[in-house]
Amino acid sequence: MSQIIRRIGASPRARGSVSGANCPDIFELADGNFAVIGTDATDSLDPDLPSDASRGDHERIVVITRETLIRAKADIPDL
Repeated sequence: MSQIIRRIGASPRARGSVSGANCPDIFELADGNFAVIGTDATDSLDPDLPSDASRGDHERIVVITRETLIRAKADIPDL
């Protein structure tokens, strides 16, 4: 398993979380992939996946807030 290198975007506290805990987050991993902390919405969104999308049994559909992704945009590298 890869290691977390850095947070992508603002911390939960910087986004207004009083405790700075239990909030969506995005991290860049040492292997170049990204890890996301979000709300598991697999059961509710799986039936709505487009016909050209699928997920493996080991994969989950995770929801993060719009603000989390927008504030991470500047830290996401271009190709």
